[in-house]
Amino acid sequence: MAESSSGLLARLRASRPAMTAAGQRLLDLLLEDVGAASKLTISELSERAGTSESSVVRMSKSLGFRGYPDLRLALAAAAVPLEPGPRTVVGDITPDDGVDDVLHKLEHQESTALAQTASGLDRAALLATVEAVASARVVDVYGVAASALVGADLAQKLQRIGRVCQTYADRHLATTSAALRGAGDVAIAISHSGDTADVLEPLRLARAGGATTVAITSRPRSAVTRAVDHVLISAGAEERAFRPGATASRISQLLVVDAIFVGVAQRSFEDTTTALRVTREAVAGIDAHHRRR
Repeated sequence: MAESSSGLLARLRASRPAMTAAGQRLLDLLLEDVGAASKLTISELSERAGTSESSVVRMSKSLGFRGYPDLRLALAAAAVPLEPGPRTVVGDITPDDGVDDVLHKLEHQESTALAQTASGLDRAALLATVEAVASARVVDVYGVAASALVGADLAQKLQRIGRVCQTYADRHLATTSAALRGAGDVAIAISHSGDTADVLEPLRLARAGGATTVAITSRPRSAVTRAVDHVLISAGAEERAFRPGATASRISQLLVVDAIFVGVAQRSFEDTTTALRVTREAVAGIDAHHRRR
């Protein structure tokens, strides 16, 4: 049976830390787009990665393949969605799709993104992020557009358990806060592309001040991954009609921030339980007051 896309991506990501610099560049190219990479000849792949054909062969063998041709076949097979049942509907959403087809296509896109993110997430980077956030004095979260919504979700969750966390979608406000970040603080950048200037500028400023920096992105080879201490890769897809790619990337980012939140909550279980109870009772009290008015 051909290896699934999520299974192959997980194997590539898991192998990355042990690779040479050349091997990591090659893997990053493969991870960017499995389907496109499967169409590259060995010379084309080595040229794009700025390395030699022998490095491609060594990388392929270290992944368990006999050579690049076998790896290329696996990439091509994994790029084809495997349909588990006759009702699974894949592909782009079209103006003519009925509500059932829309739901099934969205379900397929989002469940695939979640599976890829969960299987490929760097556990060491996640644990390091959790430890940093759990002991942080202040946590900044930078993101714009859909990523800002994910940032707000993380900030709200951390605030509920007594953590000092703010999210910034405005570059000026983000930069103002980043200028005050230092050792003991954490700055988290959320960017699907990994190249958003409004996110990169405050992130670099916070890191220069000594803050621990984290990137949540779908692009392993992007500016943001080169500007942080810890990288958390969320699955993403190419945006097409009705932006299903953006939908999948947002769902993947939410899985990552949920993992961060749960990890932090686990490390202070009693305090977390108390904080959730107190904040829940406070909200319930306000709602009761307004109902009596």
